[in-house]
Amino acid sequence: MWPDVVDLRDFYASSLGQVAGRVVRTRVRALWPVSRGRRVLGLGYPLPYLRPFLDEAERVIAAMPAGQGVLQWPRSMANRTVLVDEDDLPFPDNAFDFVLMVHAIENAESLRHMLREVWRVLDDAGHLIAIVPNRRGIWARIERTPFAHGHPYSAPQLSRLLRDNIFTPTVTERALFVPPVHSRMVLGSAPALENIGRHFLPRFAGAIIMEATKQIYAQSNAPAPGRRRPVYAPVRGVNRLREI
Repeated sequence: MWPDVVDLRDFYASSLGQVAGRVVRTRVRALWPVSRGRRVLGLGYPLPYLRPFLDEAERVIAAMPAGQGVLQWPRSMANRTVLVDEDDLPFPDNAFDFVLMVHAIENAESLRHMLREVWRVLDDAGHLIAIVPNRRGIWARIERTPFAHGHPYSAPQLSRLLRDNIFTPTVTERALFVPPVHSRMVLGSAPALENIGRHFLPRFAGAIIMEATKQIYAQSNAPAPGRRRPVYAPVRGVNRLREI
């Protein structure tokens, strides 16, 4: 079941959510340091992690599943969000160079179909980053964070899931070693805790960040000829599905 978009927004607006977004965003940017001229898709609730790409990428779109809801984003620019069916993305084949999945894999109701759709819209030379809660981490056990929602994974489980859905995992990173508390002292120590955790306690990270590429020799799961693909319009505020 998808979490509600308002709960996700409120978490990332909190001091804990801002630290979590900054920590994970740092690891994403380390994997994708250059995005100039690229086409970037975020799926799930990617808003805290997409902003660095806005000034560089040719195109940035945040696709939010219908079961979750959608927010207008960013506030200071033209809307970049769109409401979608997770198993029927309204984009053409090979439309994106980068796909970032956040709060998506662990919550998807049609996981295999969603991953096949991501495979379809990702360019043959493109890259996927999947961010999921680590089943061994404390973040997956504290219900006030979205990382405790849905099904957590270990790194081998996530790797196997991606390989089973015709992706090739290439790099595994870990983040969120800072405890999920609202203490200013603890949150202020986040950079040091992240550095220590990555070097000495990688198994206990709160989030697993895995980059993968597309297996281009695999067969596409494209819809059958004649199947009508719905298109969803960008919406304002917090809304639900609107098909046109």
